[in-house]
Amino acid sequence: MDKSEMKGVVPDVAFHRFSGEGWAKASSHLPSEMALAISVNRQELVTILCTPTKLNCLVLGFLYAEGIISGRGDVASMQVCEEESLADVTLSDAGYELPTKRTLTPGCGGGAAFKTEGQRVNSDLAATPKDVLSLMKKLQEQTKLYRLCGGVHASALADTKNLLVVAEDIGRHNTLDKIQGECLLKGLRTRDRLLLSTGRISSEMLLKAAKMQVPVVVSRHSTTGSAVSLARDLGITLVGQARGSRLSVYSHAERLGCSAD
Repeated sequence: MDKSEMKGVVPDVAFHRFSGEGWAKASSHLPSEMALAISVNRQELVTILCTPTKLNCLVLGFLYAEGIISGRGDVASMQVCEEESLADVTLSDAGYELPTKRTLTPGCGGGAAFKTEGQRVNSDLAATPKDVLSLMKKLQEQTKLYRLCGGVHASALADTKNLLVVAEDIGRHNTLDKIQGECLLKGLRTRDRLLLSTGRISSEMLLKAAKMQVPVVVSRHSTTGSAVSLARDLGITLVGQARGSRLSVYSHAERLGCSAD
């Protein structure tokens, strides 16, 4: 793990462990967190609880997901100061009016979303269950922060064979914003890709995927009922419980080769 990734870790935290043999002193690494305040055009927009890694990606991805920017070119300047827990963004459009209605999102790390509607995904992407399970296994192998200290989620953008971008954070939704932001910075397309996550897929996760125009969203764990309904409406193949040799497909199973009614 490199120096930038170690920012996500609080090392050697002391604690007392109880077992059948009694009490003992021990220490372990824990995930770190911070409250990052994002200001746009000198107006405070939102404060996000997050893991202090890939913060520039997080800021760009969040602004893109919420429709505040449509691309990297909409940002005239951006300064992220970790010491002051502040991201200061100036848009090319100095007169842009920021949204005010926000929805608090569930899950560890908290969060806020301004968009509550998504755009339909039309894609000819096809994959196999074996592709999906192989990609999920690769994601598990690349969760560096989780394997070091636990307590975080991981997500990845992939084609049908390889992981392209991986992000970890205490917040599920933050991992998707980090992926989106990194793709904007590197000029990588998200359309016609797969999105994998170790965390629960809820409706706000689906909206972020729809913004990316990702046709297949996969979780190692569960999904919510609202996410299933939204995935069916948005044309997204939603996969849950993808681990070992099994997975469950809740919508548009034809993309994974299932022709059953």
